[in-house]
Amino acid sequence: MFLTTGTIHRRHTIQGIVNATSHLMLDSATIDAFESMDQLFSEVQEKLKERATDAGADGISDVRFNTQVVEMQVAPKFLVITGYGTMIKFED
Repeated sequence: MFLTTGTIHRRHTIQGIVNATSHLMLDSATIDAFESMDQLFSEVQEKLKERATDAGADGISDVRFNTQVVEMQVAPKFLVITGYGTMIKFED
């Protein structure tokens, strides 16, 4: 199983789109924990791989990530990372 941000130049079929999200609540009493972003990226990558494997894909191409800090008026902030890409299966 692999992830790539580029396209694949080998015969393959598209299995569909896969996405995954991880989040971390940022305690309002502490400094923003943006150093935790690496952990969230790793979690999203593992979720993407797991979902693609379950779907029978060989890999995921054109992977993109979106990072966001979500703030609500009466709740703490959340650091949210979403990843998505195209699941592919290689043709023999």
